[in-house]
Amino acid sequence: MKQIIQSFKTGETILEELPAPKVKRGQVLIQTTKSLVSLGTERMLVEFGKSNLISKARQQPDKVKMVLDKIKTDGLLPTVETVFNKLGEPLPLGYCNVGKVIAVGEGVSEFSVGDRVASNGGHAEFVSVPKNLVALIPDNVTDEQACFTVIGSIGLQGLRLLNPTLGETVVVTGLGLIGLLTAQLLKANGCNVIGIDFDQSKLDLAHQWGITTINPAKGDDPVKTVMSLTGDVGADGVIITASTKSNEVISQAAQMSRKRGRIVLVGVIGLDLSRAEFYEKELTFQVSCSYGPGRYDENYENRGQDYPLPFVRWTEQRNFETMLNAISKQYIEVDPMITEVIDLENYKDIYGEIGSSKSIASILNYGNEAVYSNTITFDTNSKSGSANGIAIVGAGNFTKMTMLPAMKGIDANLQQIVSSGGLSGTTLAKKFGIAKSATDYSEVLKENDINTVMITTRHNLHASMVVEALEASKNVFVEKPLALNQVELDKIIGAYNKTNNSVTVGFNRRFSPFAIKMKEVLGGGDTPVNIVATMNAGMIPSNVWIHDLKIGGGRIIGEACHFIDLISFLTGSKVKSVCMTAMGINPEENTDNATLLLKYENGSNGVVNYFANGSKSYSKERVEVYSQERTLTLDNWRKLKAYGFKNFKGMKSKMDKGHKNQFSLFVKHVNEGGEALIPMDSLVNTTMASFAAIESLKEGKWIDVK
Repeated sequence: MKQIIQSFKTGETILEELPAPKVKRGQVLIQTTKSLVSLGTERMLVEFGKSNLISKARQQPDKVKMVLDKIKTDGLLPTVETVFNKLGEPLPLGYCNVGKVIAVGEGVSEFSVGDRVASNGGHAEFVSVPKNLVALIPDNVTDEQACFTVIGSIGLQGLRLLNPTLGETVVVTGLGLIGLLTAQLLKANGCNVIGIDFDQSKLDLAHQWGITTINPAKGDDPVKTVMSLTGDVGADGVIITASTKSNEVISQAAQMSRKRGRIVLVGVIGLDLSRAEFYEKELTFQVSCSYGPGRYDENYENRGQDYPLPFVRWTEQRNFETMLNAISKQYIEVDPMITEVIDLENYKDIYGEIGSSKSIASILNYGNEAVYSNTITFDTNSKSGSANGIAIVGAGNFTKMTMLPAMKGIDANLQQIVSSGGLSGTTLAKKFGIAKSATDYSEVLKENDINTVMITTRHNLHASMVVEALEASKNVFVEKPLALNQVELDKIIGAYNKTNNSVTVGFNRRFSPFAIKMKEVLGGGDTPVNIVATMNAGMIPSNVWIHDLKIGGGRIIGEACHFIDLISFLTGSKVKSVCMTAMGINPEENTDNATLLLKYENGSNGVVNYFANGSKSYSKERVEVYSQERTLTLDNWRKLKAYGFKNFKGMKSKMDKGHKNQFSLFVKHVNEGGEALIPMDSLVNTTMASFAAIESLKEGKWIDVK
């Protein structure tokens, strides 16, 4: 399928060929007929992409600080590589999509194949959209008209926050597409509407709908004019839909408001507020969040959990439906705002001049030629047809920033990469010479020339994919964790015992030259050691998926397992029992500030400190080993110091967490066979130890690992 994307690195807008998405649970698969280009939003993205690095940095000072902190802990070269990888990510454009439903995912009963729908899908021939972001189109509303549904909901949400009443005077600053729709909605609500803009053609259009207009470009003073029109009382409300870096807009809004007036920001402006202007009138100011309640709520948007109507009357979806009803009942007019309808292949007619375009609404037409296919093939030098092909499932940050760069130069026969949306996988396939990009994991398992699957998806998919891959007679590499609970782990063990294929978990630390050297100088005896491993993990917001016990498993199971494996490697033993304590009076089971005590079968002791409340400028990882009056300290996988060892004082290099060595050994194993990199019983022991840690926290006692 074809999809419009934009490079953050160059600002170039591209019509890319991608595999079509596979419909997911709770989603609707739509074949697009029309989509609307939001010139304001998309212009900002394009202009940001075209700006140079210095300009990008000036626009995102918070990101610059993050880069500087990363340089301190990880070093300059790894940081520079991370930044350029991030800039290389393409961005899918568009959020005003109209089309026909061609498939519905499991758990969707609200829509049927053949329905005409509007959604926040992008500029793509096929989109898979969560059901709460989709709305049915009334029969008397054309596809072109329905394209205004989502963008109109942005203005509608601003209006709902303002809560206008019949007869009030409301000013709309910025009569772009959202501003014109907002002005019409206010008019339909019985308000006296005043519109401000510098473009006379937009003001003329607004005037046709009975809206009083002000053009500062012609010398009109917005504040004095509004005060004159309201008998020096001021506007009851101001909705700002403009886009500018200037602080003048917010100042004018305050000056033209009546005492105790309301100001709602829908657009993007400078926000250097004058306290005096707001204080003297006791003004209220609120920023509107996109389409309405539910926006950025994982449970609402991606899991389909609707808010009960009696308590949340207007959600995103209900705002979509309201806009479609307003168009259907002709409360608002959208046809006069359509400046042009362009075929998808001619997209550059819109994006080529987007910076200077005077268009109000540009609509893309998709035709009926699109053919659904969830796989695309590239001309590469990969060894297609050989029996040791590798498929990568998951194209997120780990795959992009760590795994594929580490596998560069290794004799890995990368045949296919699978990603849910197709864009990230296709980008990586082109960059790293992978033969195919796909969106359907099940198809990979049927490929005879693929004997190995590397799984880097979200954690809740790991166990089921490992089992399916083993049942399909594939070797498996799965990024940690192996499983999220005992039931999942038991299924993996059962599948493993029925096959001759191997399982490897991405416990890369044990493959670092630093860890290997530590193991070497400690010696191979059974003498117990004490090991303290501290991870200054950093805070992750509570709404990020890693904290969700059903999806990420929490940070102990999902991340601290790295250090359980590392200590097991260094001690040469298995975990016997675990005790975990966490910060706080009533710590939750998905805590990310905890200390694990590990008792090993050979008498060794391990301590894992997993903390999220430390400074980002301090080293992220530190390991200390105490043995026979000797001590080893490892600082952030860059510097190893030895105390009390004969003929060894330490070593240092650029940061090396073992990824390169791990993948080199894994590919060798895939190509030549032999023993797995980590014994299966060790993988199981580490996984069970992480489960035991959570159980220990719940029960407040030591838990044996059986």
